Amino acid sequence: MRPDLLNPLFAEVTALKGIGPQLAKPLERLGLARVVDVAFHLPTGWVDRLPRDELMAADAGRVIAIRLTPVSYKMGGSARAPARVHAVDAHGNYVTLVYFGGGSGWVKKLLPLNEPRWVSGKLETYGQELQMVHPDHALPLDEAEGLAMREAIYPCSEGITSRRLGNFAAQAIERAPELPEWIEPSLKARHDWPDWRAALERIHADPSDAKARERLAYDEVFATQLALLLVRGEARAKRGRPLKGDGRLRDALKLPYAPTGAQSRTIREIEGDMEQHRPMLRLLQGDVGAGKTLVAVMALLIAVESGCQGALLAPTEILARQHFETLGRLLSGIGVNIAILTGRDKGKAREATLMGLADGSIDILIGTHAIFQDAVSYRDLGLVVVDEQHRFGVAQRMMLQAKADRPPHLLVMTATPIPRTLTLANYGEMDVSRLDEMPPGRQPIETSVISEDRLGEVVDGLARHLSNGGQAYWVCPLVEESEKSDMAAAEARAETLRQRFGERVGLVHGRMKGPEKDAVMARFSSGELGVLVATTVIEVGVDVPNATLIVIEHADRFGLAQLHQLRGRVGRGGGRSVCVLLRGNALSETSRARLALMRESNDGFRIAEEDLRLRGAGELLGTRQSGEMQFRLATPEMMAELIASAHGDARLLIDRDGGLKGERGQAARVALYLFERDAAVGLLRSG
Repeated sequence: MRPDLLNPLFAEVTALKGIGPQLAKPLERLGLARVVDVAFHLPTGWVDRLPRDELMAADAGRVIAIRLTPVSYKMGGSARAPARVHAVDAHGNYVTLVYFGGGSGWVKKLLPLNEPRWVSGKLETYGQELQMVHPDHALPLDEAEGLAMREAIYPCSEGITSRRLGNFAAQAIERAPELPEWIEPSLKARHDWPDWRAALERIHADPSDAKARERLAYDEVFATQLALLLVRGEARAKRGRPLKGDGRLRDALKLPYAPTGAQSRTIREIEGDMEQHRPMLRLLQGDVGAGKTLVAVMALLIAVESGCQGALLAPTEILARQHFETLGRLLSGIGVNIAILTGRDKGKAREATLMGLADGSIDILIGTHAIFQDAVSYRDLGLVVVDEQHRFGVAQRMMLQAKADRPPHLLVMTATPIPRTLTLANYGEMDVSRLDEMPPGRQPIETSVISEDRLGEVVDGLARHLSNGGQAYWVCPLVEESEKSDMAAAEARAETLRQRFGERVGLVHGRMKGPEKDAVMARFSSGELGVLVATTVIEVGVDVPNATLIVIEHADRFGLAQLHQLRGRVGRGGGRSVCVLLRGNALSETSRARLALMRESNDGFRIAEEDLRLRGAGELLGTRQSGEMQFRLATPEMMAELIASAHGDARLLIDRDGGLKGERGQAARVALYLFERDAAVGLLRSG
């Protein structure tokens, strides 16, 4: 249960004065549904007002605050024409205050003639005159004392201004209680950090306050590290069982090539983990094409050799079916029974699979989330392998482990290389293996960046590629965060390519039903289709070795990690593969840097580190994933700086300060609830 003292912060946002159902909508677009969301919606910049007693042309372009007296009006002839107010300073210098829209009545009320007002706004020159367009304040002198010379600027959405957000933030802070201190005292003193509530107050008052911002970022990183250590401690405390295979199935495997050094090393680490009484918790990072599937197969065979069952969880149906086919080929003839279960499997086939799992006749189950529904029970689940880990958060990892009487060993894999900072931030409870070698025969993918103006040349190049028996992917852009518009872009591109290449062009997008998607993929895999036009649904795991060309439209709209994932769809056989990045003409500096790095590097780990630097942690893995813990206060740079001390502080709390039972532990429990790391842990009851 959340501590009562946090209740005022977790009230609905409509508890703040001035927010009704109408205003709740733009706030919702900003992700501000509760008071705490408003408190943590930090300003991103500020405006400094320069106090002046005289108007000077030298101040043009700056925001000033000055005492002015309105002396005459010049109102437009129509409701849409601007209203102009001529005003003078204490020295008789003139300025014109310009207001657009809404008629003249309210302007006269705001600025009555010959009554001095304290006016603030950006001073500009217009011809020979000085003017201010829409001053942000025009206050009677007795009200001007409260006008801050520094005003915070908040990220806004349509229908709400920065100033209103500032007003709501002030109310949110008023509701914030004083909280007990969870930071180790000497660490707090060393950094000269304020108390939590003071930090919140200070950052909203002055967004340049580095100490306040750092303190709040630290709290969030600390809560995350503590949550992960608790998860790890709980997992380690549970007794699993040692699984030691006898090697008979692995020896019977006929591999097309010898494993790389990195694969062999990782398989040894997994063998060692699975022989322990403690359940394995291992994250396997491997760049695109580094051979994670083979490692997973070896781990699953260890479980089967030990008399247990294994489960492989994939994020999408396409990927689950592909794993099913790959493992079916690899394991054919060695006496291992494999089955698949996705949301699409119904009726008798589903019943037969469920019975086979319950009676133990199915050794390995592959599927999507469906494999962990309540109706699915295993006779003896010994190992769970999760593919594309970034789609599943800590909470889901815990749910998987609850599926067996004794927690199964857990291996999670990702082809999205994760920077070391984020590995610790999001997977701090896990041991980490990296596949940092490519299988023999794999050549680097040649990447070129071409302007969209040369689309015709690219299509001609595609024609030559197809006439030589090649196949290609054509990826359509993320138009915005909407599947509908992505789909429309893909449909339009498929149509134009069909005019040239006829029925050799197929299309897959996120809104197609599973069987439709599978049918198109099967035609592409068999070589019947030459070009597969797709939205980013092909991002992970699709494997067609004959496809050696990929064209990515509007490549400047994608993040680096995602571009790297997409590029990894080619280069899966021997021989030369090419990735063409089509770019728009109006490139930002970040986009330019991103595309340049793609051109020069095939190293996913280097690309991930750069992506973190250029984009920020929340966006690192493409669109924000619901399973992951979100960071609202800590930027990637801050995370990199703070994570080691937060990890150390959390460990100190658990090892020396009595965990969550001691005095500091009780305060830390409040922090876990405040930053909503309690859901990811689900262990506070036992804490």
